[in-house]
Amino acid sequence: MQQYEKLLLANKTWAKNKLAEDPGFFERLVHIQRPEFLWIGCSDSRVPPNEITQTHPGEIFIHRNIANLVIHTDMNMLSVLQYAVEVLEVNHIVVCGHYGCGGVKSAMSRHSFGLINKWLRHIKDIYRLHHSALTNIESEEARLNKLIELNIVEQVNNLADTSIVQRAWKKRQAPHLHGWVYDLHNGIINPLVEIPAGSRLEHEIYEYDNLND
Repeated sequence: MQQYEKLLLANKTWAKNKLAEDPGFFERLVHIQRPEFLWIGCSDSRVPPNEITQTHPGEIFIHRNIANLVIHTDMNMLSVLQYAVEVLEVNHIVVCGHYGCGGVKSAMSRHSFGLINKWLRHIKDIYRLHHSALTNIESEEARLNKLIELNIVEQVNNLADTSIVQRAWKKRQAPHLHGWVYDLHNGIINPLVEIPAGSRLEHEIYEYDNLND
């Protein structure tokens, strides 16, 4: 049996077991999608959002990319964000990174990785902004994990800086923004930062004053 065939077989088993537990499970999913959360996470295969949070299909709207970045020119991420905030009306957005992130580790190096250099540049900028604090950390692993935390905080701030989030804050006082980090060593998620709806931004230049127009 090929590896991909094992996935299809496992899917059939999962669907059968779901129906046995709850005969109306799939019928409910067909008619409505009303998740409470948007999850922006890393593409790393060791960090599956539904599994580590013990949530079911339909409970979390998910977007993943390398190193869980929120980039203001990324139309993929922005489309997901707008749909989640304006159509699904999620009440919480979680940016979840993880210790030992390969994307962040690569960004700390001076090695060229080709096309992905353009993506990792955003993390290098964060390293530059916090260069003094990071270089004072002697342990390479501790320095990496600190940059991972700083990256998560920066991405949460980037969310707050979008007109999509700010418009929703004015309209319905949601969503709340959260920055979490997942520890691969013990499976625990640790909160790093939270920005309640309507909070003042890190700098007023990012605040839009005509969102009701």
